[in-house]
Amino acid sequence: MPDWEKRFRAPRVSLPDWAEDAPDRSLFVSNATGTYELYAWDRATGEQRQVTHRPNGTTDGVLSPDGACIWWFDDKDGDEFGVWRRQPFAGGEDELAAPGLDPSYPAGLALGRDGRTAVVGRSTDEEGTTIHLAREGEAPVEIYRHRESAGVGDLSHDGSLIAVEHTEHGDAMHSALRVLRADGTAVAELDDTKGGTRELGLEVLGFAPVDGDTRLLVGHQRRGRWEPLVWDVASREERDLALDLPGDVSAEWYPDGSGLLIAHSIEARSELFRYDLASRELEKVSTPPGTVSGATARPDGSVEYLWSSAAEPSAVRSTRGGIVLEPPGMKSPGSVPAEDVWVQGPGGRIHALVQKPAGAAGPLPTVFDIHGGPTWHDSDSFAAGPAAWVDHGYAVVRVNYRGSTGYGRAWTDALKHRVGLIELEDIAAVREWAITSGLADPERLILTGGSWGGYLTLLGLGTQPDAWTLGIAAVPVADYVTAYHDEMEALKAMDRTLLGGTPEEVPERFEASSPLTYVDEVKAPVHISAGVNDPRCPIRQIENYVKRLEARGATHEVYRYDAGHGSLVVDERIKQVKLELDFAARHLP
Repeated sequence: MPDWEKRFRAPRVSLPDWAEDAPDRSLFVSNATGTYELYAWDRATGEQRQVTHRPNGTTDGVLSPDGACIWWFDDKDGDEFGVWRRQPFAGGEDELAAPGLDPSYPAGLALGRDGRTAVVGRSTDEEGTTIHLAREGEAPVEIYRHRESAGVGDLSHDGSLIAVEHTEHGDAMHSALRVLRADGTAVAELDDTKGGTRELGLEVLGFAPVDGDTRLLVGHQRRGRWEPLVWDVASREERDLALDLPGDVSAEWYPDGSGLLIAHSIEARSELFRYDLASRELEKVSTPPGTVSGATARPDGSVEYLWSSAAEPSAVRSTRGGIVLEPPGMKSPGSVPAEDVWVQGPGGRIHALVQKPAGAAGPLPTVFDIHGGPTWHDSDSFAAGPAAWVDHGYAVVRVNYRGSTGYGRAWTDALKHRVGLIELEDIAAVREWAITSGLADPERLILTGGSWGGYLTLLGLGTQPDAWTLGIAAVPVADYVTAYHDEMEALKAMDRTLLGGTPEEVPERFEASSPLTYVDEVKAPVHISAGVNDPRCPIRQIENYVKRLEARGATHEVYRYDAGHGSLVVDERIKQVKLELDFAARHLP
C-alpha cells in the first residue's frame, strides 16, 4: 500500500469531549472501522465502544453533562436534514431525543445538567430558524423564531439562561447575541452591528461553569480581530481582556471558572495560554510548533489538545505528557514540512503555504489546492490530500486569499459583492510568484479544491482560461443562481450577505460570480466530483454546468457518489483521490 493511501486509512481520532459532571466519560470521532463514527470512552475502565453504525458515517454528537447519554444527529446519507437521537452512554437502543420536533437542519444544541432538558435549534426553508426548549416527558416549547439564520450558543450552568447567536439584522457573517430565559423572554442583548452599518460580529464561547454564575464568555471583533471578553448578563458589565497577542484569539473556561484557556491563531499556526481572571496574568501552555485544532482544560488543571503540522500526523496530547488517546492499528506516514510565502497582491500581502517533494528542484508540476469556506483558512496542519500530490512529484500551494480567517477582520470582510473574483485575484498573484520564483512549471498547473475551493476552481477555469492546465473541482458551486435556490436556508442567508441580495435583487452580481457564466471560455480538462445528497452545493446546479460542457464537447469527467457534502467513508475518499490523481496523470503534459 502506498504511503498516500496509508494516510487516509490510518485510524485517527478527534479531541475527546468530556462530561462536565462525569469527567471520566468522553465522546470522540474515529475512522477506525473505515467510516467516521462516534465512540464512547470510559477513562476509568479504559473501555471504548462504537456508538453509531451508519453506512455513510456520523460525526455530529453531544455528550450530556451528567455523562448518562449521547445525542447524535441522524440525517439521510449526508443530506444534513434529520432529527436528534439519544443513546445511553453504556449502550442500548437509540430513541428519538426530542419527540414532537419535525426533521430539520441542525442549528445548535445545548443539554442541561439535570439530564432531562435540552435547547434544540432547528432550521428549515419554510420556517427559518426556531429554537425549542425540550424537557423529557413534555412537548417541546418554541422560545425563538426568525426568518434569518440563528443558532443555540449555550445553556447556563444552572439551566436558567440560554444564549442565542442571531443575524436578525440581515448580515449572516456578523452575529449579535441575545440571552433568553427558559420561557423565551429576553434578559440581555449584545449587538455590535449597530443596525447593520458596522461589520462587527459576536460569538458565544460559553457560560461560566459555576452554578448561579451569569458570566458569558464572548468573542468580539471590536479591534479588527477576534478576541474574548467576559460579559455578565445580569449586571451588563463587560470585561474586555485586551490580551497583547496578535492575530485571532479565542477562549474557553477552565472547569472551576477561575481562568480561561486561550487559543491564539496567527499566520496559519496556533498556540495556547492560560489566563488567570483574578491576577490577569497570561501564562504560555507549551505545545509544539504547528496547529492546535482543538483544546480543552480538564478538572485537574491539565490541558488536552489535538495537534499536528504539515509534516506530522495529528495526535491528542496532554500537558501531563504523552499521547492521551492512541488509535489502534496502522500509523500514518508523515509528509514534508510547509514553507511560508508572502506575496504582494491587489488587496495586501497574501500568505501561502508551499510543500514540495524533498530535494526536488523546480520548475515542478504544481497543484494550487484552494480551501473551502470561504471563511476558513489553510494552516500548518496535517492533510492527507496535499501529501498525496507531493508523493506523486507535485508541488502544492495553498493560498489564504481575501475572505480567509486568521488575518484580521478586514481581510475576511473584504469578500463582498465581487465574490469569487476577489479570491481569484489573490490566487493569480501567488500563481505569478510560483512561476517567476522557479517553483512552478507554467505548462503544468492544476487548480483544485473542494466546496468553495471547488467553486473557485470552476470560476478560475472560466475567468483565467489560459492560466491553468487542468482543473479538479469537488462538491463545487457551478451555477450560482440555481445553487442559491436549491441550497439550505442558512447558506442562502450567507449568499445574500456576500452578494448584497438575492438573484432577483442583484442579478448582475450573481451572473458575474457564477462559473456557469464563463463555462464556454473553459479550455482546460475538468474533473468534477459531487455528492448526490449535498444540501450545500446541490447536484442540480452541477448538472447544469456539466450539460454546458457536454454541449460544446469540452474535455471533462464527472463522478457522482451517494453522500452529501463530502464522504465520511475512507474507501470512498480514497476512490476519489485515485480518480483525481489518474485524471492529472492522463491530462497533464
